[in-house]
Amino acid sequence: MKNNLQLVINNLDKKKLDENHFFEKIELKIILDLYAKMVSEGSWKDYGLNISSKQVSFSVFKNSAENAMYKICKNFKPKNKNLKYLITDTNGKILKNSSELNALLKYTNWKNFKINLSSLTK
Repeated sequence: MKNNLQLVINNLDKKKLDENHFFEKIELKIILDLYAKMVSEGSWKDYGLNISSKQVSFSVFKNSAENAMYKICKNFKPKNKNLKYLITDTNGKILKNSSELNALLKYTNWKNFKINLSSLTK
């Protein structure tokens, strides 16, 4: 009996290689450092990643059974340079935006966001 298996090497679509469809290593480090800080404070409990052709988002949860409190998003083709990085709430409303991830997360007052979020759920 003859085997019909073939070994395929380097079968990557060049178009997919040229496009960046995820957080870069330094971006992910910035986000995960913030996540670790917020977990140690007891503010955040879980996270999830959503990936599409238009954006990638890091969703933050207070409890894993609830909807995401916030999403830290990276748009791949923003219409405006300030819309490259976003923080959105559970309804998709843009809470804050910037052209640089580090500045966006560093100068965000997460306690004010908690107050805004609790008023939305009442």
